[in-house]
Amino acid sequence: MDLETFAARVEDPSHVVLDGRPIAAYNGWRLEGEPRGGHVPGARPLPLSWTRYMDWIEELDAMGLESGAVTVYGYGPDDAGVLAEKLDRLGVSDVDVFGGFAEWSADPNRPLLRMGRYEHLVHPGWLRSALGGSDAGAVGESPPSSRLVVCHAHYGNPDDYAAGHIPGAIALDTNRLESAETWNRRTPEELETALTSLGIRHDTTVVVYGRHSFPTYAMEHPGASAGHLGAMRCAAILLYAGVADVRVLNGGIHGWEEAGHALSTEPTEPRPVSSFGAAIPGRPELMVDTQKAREMLVASDAELVSVRSWAEYIGERSGYHYIEKKGRIPGSVFGNCGTDAYHMENYRNPDHTTRAFDEIAAEWAEVGIVPDKHIAFYCGTGWRGSEAFMNAWLMGWPRVSVYDGGWMEWSGDPENPVETGVPA
Repeated sequence: MDLETFAARVEDPSHVVLDGRPIAAYNGWRLEGEPRGGHVPGARPLPLSWTRYMDWIEELDAMGLESGAVTVYGYGPDDAGVLAEKLDRLGVSDVDVFGGFAEWSADPNRPLLRMGRYEHLVHPGWLRSALGGSDAGAVGESPPSSRLVVCHAHYGNPDDYAAGHIPGAIALDTNRLESAETWNRRTPEELETALTSLGIRHDTTVVVYGRHSFPTYAMEHPGASAGHLGAMRCAAILLYAGVADVRVLNGGIHGWEEAGHALSTEPTEPRPVSSFGAAIPGRPELMVDTQKAREMLVASDAELVSVRSWAEYIGERSGYHYIEKKGRIPGSVFGNCGTDAYHMENYRNPDHTTRAFDEIAAEWAEVGIVPDKHIAFYCGTGWRGSEAFMNAWLMGWPRVSVYDGGWMEWSGDPENPVETGVPA
């Protein structure tokens, strides 16, 4: 298929366009040295690697591939062709291939969309290169500062780090950055002590990641097995503290292993620094307290977003072993994390990478979560709210925050109203 034919299909609303490249390329990374990064407007991501995890029946139905013409594009005809062949075998009969993404990228008149801060959602090749690996040139796009600290996040579970981590990464217990009693971020003085002991200054490039190990309510401490969700929480607090260059490894440790990179069981000790080098918090607006949350509920240019499961939102369960009261904050918008307090499947792809940003934004827009408002995300204690916050921040939204106290703090005050049941 030539460029003009492909361009006509992109403009045809009845035509489905699939991007078969890695999700990092879809977000904006120039993995093959193309002049411009991003994806063709209207395209849906379907990287070939996802086919190992997907429920094909669900995905084909969700994408509307059961009828109509489909075009798969990629860096070349071979990689896109493999995906097209899979679709054909599954009964998608009208599938064509465009292997000329570099040609599209080279024409400045051809539109491309990319995540606003895509470079802060790094891919395994970039991180391997940044750590001195063999992925030549991968770090050339958006290189780290002269000081790089990679953090393997866990919640009170040092065995998670000991079992295998990215070589050179240090262990970061989430309890270092948030209170074990309230789950809120720690005080500026406590954060300064924690960060300097980890070797982190305001001008350090910090990459955080974790491991997803399928936590369940049957566990005594489910959060100990939700490491990558904890990494998102750490990223939000690091931004609040004032670390200028915070990045997340897309897909966490799973993505690293899927890329064929080895893990290590040799611990790396932090190299402490004498000072953070700037006042903490550097970005106080990224966290809001209960009084501010109350104000946002009645403001016309703000939304308080509940990133919880439907069962929590309507008051069927509190979501946590340690929170008794059930219900929601009246006036909060449902942000739909997924099944429960320890999963974010509605914000992630089949391989645990962050879901396509334009898909999330489109679903948010349906309930009034838009970038021209001040948006504060909350959950029970801050983790899921932080992951949703990171999605909006990575998109480049200008006024986004975490309501740090969340349901635990709100419901603990008898003066605060509570709602249950399906909203009218």
